[in-house]
Amino acid sequence: MPLERPMYRAATPRGACAAHEPMNPSRRTFLVTGGLGVAALAAGGWLHLRSGAPRAGSALGADGRKVITALVPAFLAGALPDDATRTVAIAETVDAVDGAVAGLPPATQAELAQLFGLLAFAPARLALAGLVADWPSASTDAVAAALGRWQNSRLALLRSAYDGLHQLVIAAWYGNPRAWPAIGYPGPPSLR
Repeated sequence: MPLERPMYRAATPRGACAAHEPMNPSRRTFLVTGGLGVAALAAGGWLHLRSGAPRAGSALGADGRKVITALVPAFLAGALPDDATRTVAIAETVDAVDGAVAGLPPATQAELAQLFGLLAFAPARLALAGLVADWPSASTDAVAAALGRWQNSRLALLRSAYDGLHQLVIAAWYGNPRAWPAIGYPGPPSLR
């Protein structure tokens, strides 16, 4: 059986446009390009994490506060007041989440800081939450939709992130005396 010689396509003449021809990168080119993309995202995430360090007296840091401030209205839809005290209630809940995070072990605080840094990084926010807008600009409906995707995700990591953030926000809200009248809780008993 004679060996067949591979068929080669004639070179595109100089000046001719080859845009209509399919691009067939080699496996090596594909792997190198993918590796460079991962390295660029990792470097960007690392730089972003370094810039979002917690401020003095805050366990959340700037990134964490932005993310939690956007999550609170989505997690507490229907529970937050609709009047002028809504903004104060959200701020109090964010402060309570900050206090709860400050009481967590250092390793857990570091994991949360990584999560908030990742969620604040635009490409990761787009990939994980599907949000084009940054957290302060995202609508409550868009944030709620992202949380719904996390809650029902096939990825255990996203479900775990949802569960942890949900527990922090709900505990912070219902630990606030402002929330008690709506649920009929008179407050802790006094010991007189």
